[in-house]
Amino acid sequence: MGDSKKKHTCCSSSSLKLLLAVVPLILVSGFACRMDPMTSSWVSFSSYYPWPWTAAIPSSSSSSSNATSITTTTTMVEKTVSSTKGSTEKHQDLHARVVGVHQFEEALSNASSFFNRSSSLQILQLDKRKQESLRSSINGSHVVPVPRTILLRRYSKLERLEAGLTRARSKIREAIQNGKPTLDTDFVPEGSMYWNSNAFHRSYLEMEKKFKIFIYEEGEPPVFHNGPCKSIYSMEGNFINKMEMDHRFRTRNPDKAHAYFLPFSVVMMVQFVYVPNSHDFKPIKQTVRDYVSIIARKYPYWNRSLGADHFMLSCHDWGPETSSSVPLLFKNSIRALCNANTSEGFNPSKDASIPEINLRTGQTSGLIGGPSPSRRPILAFFAGGLHGPIRPLLLEHWKNKDEDIQVHQYLPKGLSYYDMMRKSKYCICPSGYEVASPRIVEAIYTGCVPVLISDHYVPPFSDVLN
Repeated sequence: MGDSKKKHTCCSSSSLKLLLAVVPLILVSGFACRMDPMTSSWVSFSSYYPWPWTAAIPSSSSSSSNATSITTTTTMVEKTVSSTKGSTEKHQDLHARVVGVHQFEEALSNASSFFNRSSSLQILQLDKRKQESLRSSINGSHVVPVPRTILLRRYSKLERLEAGLTRARSKIREAIQNGKPTLDTDFVPEGSMYWNSNAFHRSYLEMEKKFKIFIYEEGEPPVFHNGPCKSIYSMEGNFINKMEMDHRFRTRNPDKAHAYFLPFSVVMMVQFVYVPNSHDFKPIKQTVRDYVSIIARKYPYWNRSLGADHFMLSCHDWGPETSSSVPLLFKNSIRALCNANTSEGFNPSKDASIPEINLRTGQTSGLIGGPSPSRRPILAFFAGGLHGPIRPLLLEHWKNKDEDIQVHQYLPKGLSYYDMMRKSKYCICPSGYEVASPRIVEAIYTGCVPVLISDHYVPPFSDVLN
């Protein structure tokens, strides 16, 4: 990527590392539900040792010529076993006797260059010394010799990637079944605020170790690889900046990626592509269509999954509308949206709800922390504009009617918005014209319990927090 793409307008405050940890976690939860563990045909030699000939059977996608070759070789193997059956009648359990684990493992270790060959089926020739070794006894018992040819399948990079996800799922299930917290010197989540703290913790650790994102380098700032960092839409710029500059989750090898990021900013499109007051979304939609078309022609990954392992991120209200410009982006891809509105097509089974935050300075310093609940004199607090159907009703019922419930359209002079949050036990977060509100994150940062009043809204972290 050129230097022009690295010169973002974002502040790279160390306190914003929290954003880099939170967003990939939410993406993992959205991405994991897209992958069916039953679809992988991976055979793990480290977990068990399959029959040499059954390990070579290809998936349904293999060519018919390969299937014919395997059928012929399998027949040959069966005849070999049959010819030795008379001398080994006292050993009927072929599953236990065909080959010793250590001998088979040794044979595999001598094929270090095996998986570098281009053919999907390879024949591993065992020399006479190995054959004599396999005829030796194991714990005093004779074994049936392994046939001269062992067919092994070369697994694709995608299948290996799926195998890693399968192992991660297995560890998460194990954490749930054990019911014991995982040892961690940094932090161990616990308490009733989590749906399942053990599952969340193991998932988070697996994410830190394995999860990788490939960012397409096509596109130029300011519309691509760029975004705002000092506004209510600051999540777009901060995510792009942190993801491209911090290499913990980013990979430049697309074959190693679990997810593929489309690095456009809807906010920047509104600023540089949209014609003000035109109410015409066509230029923005055409920009997205052109971009997806370029990466689909240049790379195999979009067409391979029909966009299912790709994602976009937007905190602008027009994020859902923008994604509809490409039907597969809307239907299949993971849409990480602040405007997580199910009435506008947000799908919790694949999409990810992103927290909205208003960073006036580009940093979170001064926003985090507050006194304990016993030292907060106000029961509930709200202050904000009267847009949308809910907020006028809120002010009608509570404005200037109860000292314990401070509801304002505009704060009186001399009062600080964040100081009022720190003095309150509960912070009311009603939706406006759209469902998302930065008050949710602001309340959490200041230690005030957020009270959501919104229809059709999927809150951030709802798959983790109770």
